Amino acid sequence: MKDILQELESRRETARLGGGAARVAAQHGKGKLTARERIELLLDEGSFEEFDMFVAHRCTDFGMEQQRPAGDGVVTGWGTVNGRMVYVFSQDFTVFGGSLSETHAQKICKIMDMAMQNGTPIIGINDSGGARIQEGVASLAGYAEVFQRNIMASGVVPQISLVMGPCAGGAVYSPAMTDFIFMVKDTSYMFVTGPDVVKTVTNEVVTAEELGGATTHTRKSSVADAAFENDVETLAETRRLIDFLPLSNREKPPVRPFFDDVSRVEPSLDTLIPANAHTPYDMKELILKLADEADFFEIQAEFAKNILTGFIRLEGSTVGVVANQPTVLAGCLDIDASRKAARFVRFCDAFEIPLLTLVDVPGFLPGTAQEYGGVIKHGAKLLFAYGEATVPKVTVITRKAYGGAYDVMSSKHLRGDFNYAWPTAEIAVMGAKGAVEILYRSELGDPARIAERTRDYEARFANPFVAAEKGFIDEVIQPSLTRRRVCRAFASLRGKKQQNPWKKHDNIPL
Repeated sequence: MKDILQELESRRETARLGGGAARVAAQHGKGKLTARERIELLLDEGSFEEFDMFVAHRCTDFGMEQQRPAGDGVVTGWGTVNGRMVYVFSQDFTVFGGSLSETHAQKICKIMDMAMQNGTPIIGINDSGGARIQEGVASLAGYAEVFQRNIMASGVVPQISLVMGPCAGGAVYSPAMTDFIFMVKDTSYMFVTGPDVVKTVTNEVVTAEELGGATTHTRKSSVADAAFENDVETLAETRRLIDFLPLSNREKPPVRPFFDDVSRVEPSLDTLIPANAHTPYDMKELILKLADEADFFEIQAEFAKNILTGFIRLEGSTVGVVANQPTVLAGCLDIDASRKAARFVRFCDAFEIPLLTLVDVPGFLPGTAQEYGGVIKHGAKLLFAYGEATVPKVTVITRKAYGGAYDVMSSKHLRGDFNYAWPTAEIAVMGAKGAVEILYRSELGDPARIAERTRDYEARFANPFVAAEKGFIDEVIQPSLTRRRVCRAFASLRGKKQQNPWKKHDNIPL
């Protein structure tokens, strides 16, 4: 018996070494942790339970039968994050460059199936050279099996991808279908075709970092939701994100202890809106002052900065926030902002996370680039996302809410539950200047008369009371009391039940 136990421990020790000490040292030399070190940092101490430690590939071509390392380049299993269960896989770059084989894919599929069965999140740590060339089409089949499970899990359990090294070719499509993608600056990249192929086909000379690095995907493409300085920070922020999310679509978001007064008054909010309607202010200040303990987990902070998305807690419960940002493009909606916010709204609705919308929007961004780029269809994505959402929806209009953008930003007409406005709100078809120039075109030659007409229009429409008279605004509230009003609104909606008509699925304007 003793000999058997020694053999077991010896085999485990060999499996834990992955590709061996030299390759582990090379991984550390690049500023990267190993697959197992990443899991240890991600999960609660001592909570990891591993599956398939001894699985080896079955390939016999190109001399592969001579190299059959245990685990086959991926570590899989389950553990807990702050006591809540998650399934995880972590690709091991020290074993065949983390390349995906048939058995490697089977290990990933196994834990994805278990996560679906048990209703728990899936966290994938990607660090791979791509498909294992020696296995040919079997490797490609493995990718497709993973993709199919990503699709089936979408909207059922949260899926988080951590790209912590190379992720190229077909491999990129698995993270692309997950809910959140985090990258590591300078050590991770994603692209469908690498710099060499790009140069051959298009004659463009580009580095891997420029083509698919963390900066590219967080600022330009919006593929990634955030990028962090190193592996340790990425894993710590992932733990923080998981704390906001429910385990599955069958559960409510977690409720955490909170130490912040629900009725906290913020006098500074009474002066947040500048006297000049054209002067910007930072909407993030309002978000932080509403949130429990000023804790805001922002999503896609570097992309489409004219709209803010992320998670806060109110009375310890997770709430998704969508807010126009007046400091960037005056808070206008454009193609990128609409796409960013629509995806976030749909995630929140899929996982029963209530939505708080903070509105200061002068309209959609004008211009040929926007129209040629399809702002009509992209803007409709956000409209569609809010309109189909059945979670509790609370909206606060702080200043401008003009034209179609007023409708799109979770208005009462899109089944908003509580629609509040500050006294500084201006709800109208358009701004006073533009309206007067259309209504009184014949008087444009008389500046004094136009100025008078503008003042009249502002007095009539540059306020929330016309909308309140029609019941489109439920209440005009004092800014300093916003936290109390919003918390009470969400508290009253905890039992909300709303269903859309039966359908196989909708056809959102993609």
